[in-house]
Amino acid sequence: MKIDTHQHFWKYNDQDYVWMAAGMDKLRKDHLPTDLLPLIDAAGISATVAVQARQCLEESTWLLQLADEYPFIRAVVGWVDLSSDRVVEQLEQFAQHPKFRGVRHVVHDEPDDKFMLRASFLNGLSQLKRFGLTYDLLLFPRHLPIAYDVVKRFPDQRFVLDHIAKPPIRAREMEPWARDLKRLASFANVSCKLSGLVTEAKWNSWEAQDTEPYLDVVLSAFGPQRLMIGSDWPVCTLAADYTSVINLATNYIGRLSGDEQHAILEKNPMQFYSIQS
Repeated sequence: MKIDTHQHFWKYNDQDYVWMAAGMDKLRKDHLPTDLLPLIDAAGISATVAVQARQCLEESTWLLQLADEYPFIRAVVGWVDLSSDRVVEQLEQFAQHPKFRGVRHVVHDEPDDKFMLRASFLNGLSQLKRFGLTYDLLLFPRHLPIAYDVVKRFPDQRFVLDHIAKPPIRAREMEPWARDLKRLASFANVSCKLSGLVTEAKWNSWEAQDTEPYLDVVLSAFGPQRLMIGSDWPVCTLAADYTSVINLATNYIGRLSGDEQHAILEKNPMQFYSIQS
């Protein structure tokens, strides 16, 4: 089984998706499971993890409804207000659903780069373990040192880094991204998704070789036992079609042993998100 650990759905409106900036016109339409299903079939993907794209409780409810309707959605990474005094109540509500497996906040859009270090947010993070929930780190490279400070406070909490922290592939720069990513990877409770690469490269002219130096750093830092693949569909369509994005990751890990490839494609995501076989 091959699992895409990072894809999104939405019914587009201009209030909830203000992050769709200039040049993202093709994203401004509905993207639903019926649109994704033929794409995963063609790419040989068996299951997916649906990840929040809105910062509201309704997003978590809606994604879980989709997961009930479409069996290929095996887990949901939703949103709760981790800074709220009512965070435990919200987590109790959603954690009752067997496919609610993790939480994410769009940290890289927060005006305060140190948002994750706020006492209220740290308190929310501290509640996740009791519900068996993971946390997806959505960061820019400048947030990596802050993420290091956050993660070291929670050695028993499972974290995963989305999109390898969006390195400057377009500019062909490695530092300080590589240094800071390696520091974060020193924590054994942090995994990483091979996702979001094509949209950090030149959208209309990227090549696989553009991403390889960054993937080399990630593979060395995390090792095959803490990596997963993710399409970031439909955001990835700004730069590539679904199959091309999946192939970028699977071709890269093709150099690894069969057991290591199996770990990245199936074993790791099933264990990390507690996906039932």
